[in-house]
Amino acid sequence: MYAIVEIAGQQYKVEKGQQIYVHRLEQEEGSDVEFNDILLIENDGKVSVGKPNVEGAMISAKVLEHVKGDKVLVFKKKRRKGYQKLNGHRQQFSKLEIGDILEKGTRSVKKESKAAEEPKAGQAEKPKTEAKKPAAKETAKPKAEKPEEKKESKATAGKTAASKSVKKEESAKEKKAEPKVKTAKPAAEKKEEKKTTEKKEKETGKGEEKSES
Repeated sequence: MYAIVEIAGQQYKVEKGQQIYVHRLEQEEGSDVEFNDILLIENDGKVSVGKPNVEGAMISAKVLEHVKGDKVLVFKKKRRKGYQKLNGHRQQFSKLEIGDILEKGTRSVKKESKAAEEPKAGQAEKPKTEAKKPAAKETAKPKAEKPEEKKESKATAGKTAASKSVKKEESAKEKKAEPKVKTAKPAAEKKEEKKTTEKKEKETGKGEEKSES
């Protein structure tokens, strides 16, 4: 019996009791690990292929140790530039020992975590509803006071506008009355001047007649 499982982004063909090296895992040495991303299982000639994973299948393993791989040298060079660089790298791996391969495994860990999250969610929702109630009462009071202030401000604004309009009308009437008085004076003066000039012309005309005679 063997299976093809995906671990840390890579696929491995594993059997029970086999030891493999995978990219370093977060688990500590000596801890147990479960893998659910199983792509294929073969059991006594019967092959079950997943779409993409086999439903309910599970593989258990144990972390034996964390090790480093062989050193890899990385050399870079640019010709005619005087540039060359040499780096070394050692990849970290985890050594696993494969345990049981189950076609229909139970995922007890996930079920327990969901059951623990449900009561926490219920407790978190209760204080939110209690906190909203006093906030609604406090905000309701100032809203009732605002319309009175607006009415008073509108009434005062209307009075000031009415007083301004009355003053404008009075000033306009005064301005219209003034030019009539001014225009009346020059007309009367012109008439008097005409009369005086006519009298003088008559007197001068009579004087000339007397002198000729």
